[in-house]
Amino acid sequence: MSAIEKLPAETLPDNGLLRFLTCGSVDDGKSTLIGRLLFDSKTILADTLHAIQRTSAKRGLDVVDLSLLTDGLQAEREQGITIDVAYRYFTTGTRKYIIADAPGHEQYTRNMVTAASTADLAIILIDARKGVLTQTRRHSYLAHLLGIRHIVVAVNKMDLVDYSPETFAQIRDDYLAFAAELGIADVRFVPMSALNGDMIVDRGEHLDWYDGPTLLEILETAPAIHSAHAEKFRFPVQYVCRPQDSANPELHDYRGFMGRVESGELAIGDAVTVLPSGRETRVRDIQVLGESQPHAVAEQSVTILLDDEIDISRGDMIVKSGELPMVSKQIDAMLCWLSESPLDPRRKYLLRHTTRDSKAMLAGIDYRVDVNTLEQQAAERLVMNDIARVSFRLAQPIFADPYSESRGTGAFIVIDESSNNTVGAGMIV
Repeated sequence: MSAIEKLPAETLPDNGLLRFLTCGSVDDGKSTLIGRLLFDSKTILADTLHAIQRTSAKRGLDVVDLSLLTDGLQAEREQGITIDVAYRYFTTGTRKYIIADAPGHEQYTRNMVTAASTADLAIILIDARKGVLTQTRRHSYLAHLLGIRHIVVAVNKMDLVDYSPETFAQIRDDYLAFAAELGIADVRFVPMSALNGDMIVDRGEHLDWYDGPTLLEILETAPAIHSAHAEKFRFPVQYVCRPQDSANPELHDYRGFMGRVESGELAIGDAVTVLPSGRETRVRDIQVLGESQPHAVAEQSVTILLDDEIDISRGDMIVKSGELPMVSKQIDAMLCWLSESPLDPRRKYLLRHTTRDSKAMLAGIDYRVDVNTLEQQAAERLVMNDIARVSFRLAQPIFADPYSESRGTGAFIVIDESSNNTVGAGMIV
């Protein structure tokens, strides 16, 4: 019985929500790791377990293939690989988790970018037999670029190298040298066997030379993203609510601004500034489902009512007075190109930032990053999976912060207007 199971329910701590992703090269065991986490933490429903037991038996396997818990697409199950990003939820009683299982193949790097954009922590899996590979470096670079501050390197398949401490030490040294070049400060290493369950939830019997925490113990104590530092209040307006109900005097003049708090906190009575107009006013009320509440926090969807009548529409932003973001028609950014069609410098694209859309054209490519050597290379165009420092000119100004300060207002996507496909994802620098 674990230490958590011994505690009475009323004394269990609440460590909040942690979003994390698993990534790394092909066949490093990402899906199996998540399956083992769910299985050993006893969060698999009985019917789900029976289904994967039947599938495993049909394949002639002597043990349950836990990777089937996340490989949801038929093509994934047939090929034994991950293609789409698989999301799973589980709880230990002391913390809630949302897991994103990112594909390892290079052509699905764009899916990994999607998964990393909301994660607080990344688990980089490494096959103990293969060591640090190209895709290991690529995913580590992307995780760092996308603002994930906490990295856990899971050296998996230790059972296939006889649980060798020398093999683990060599992989740790190789990865630390690469991490130092990137500037990754918080990185932890765990030897494990996802197949057998060693050092994931339980310690197992084969890694007695490792005296560090298990993977679950690391996850239980990892800080969530919004607890890392104080953030400025940012509220992109999604919708203006005007019921204009003449039968109800309370709703006749109702004017509420609905949206999601991207970062920071707001309380009734706070002084705010509306962008792009620059008009200042105060918060009269904050409502959730029609009920008033004293304050709003990050990631909460609320309706804000203001003291003064101000012309506000979708795409505008409400911020605290004195905490203004950058307002600009030109941005510099790190761009991940996601489309099979190369970036065309002569074309106009649609740049979507929070709830605001603007026509955009490429102003220049400063350099492209070689993720293997971290070398900055000259480039005239970008192809799929390229990562580059670029600048865009915009038809309409956006209200942005550096991505290092705020993910919500530091990120954007690039849309091809002819197909409506997302072709790029950027982080403002």
